[in-house]
Amino acid sequence: MRTRLFALAPFLAVIGLAACDRSEPPPAPAAQTAHPVGGRIEVSVTSEGFVPAKIAAKVGQPLTLVVTRRVDATCATEIVFKDLGVQKVLPKDQAVEVTVTPTKAGPLRFACAMDMVAGELVVE
Repeated sequence: MRTRLFALAPFLAVIGLAACDRSEPPPAPAAQTAHPVGGRIEVSVTSEGFVPAKIAAKVGQPLTLVVTRRVDATCATEIVFKDLGVQKVLPKDQAVEVTVTPTKAGPLRFACAMDMVAGELVVE
């Protein structure tokens, strides 16, 4: 048995070194804030969630999100702006327009009906 282990030692050392690679993974890209063009912005629901997840907005200016759900496996079958009392169903592969007018500066959260998948308007 000892002979077998000694014969395997070089292979085990290589495997051990590969498994102990302590290099850190590259940092995740910083969240980008999308800027709407003409008061409209395209938003997709993907396996990543709402894309883009951060959207610039201005107080008192209407903003239309054109939201298209691209995946079946998501709880984001609706979009809800709880603070504004807005809720819309998102049928798969159909663009749904959701127009909101932010009333104050700061983050304005939107999410699925279960409040698990979310994004935000960054209101200035």
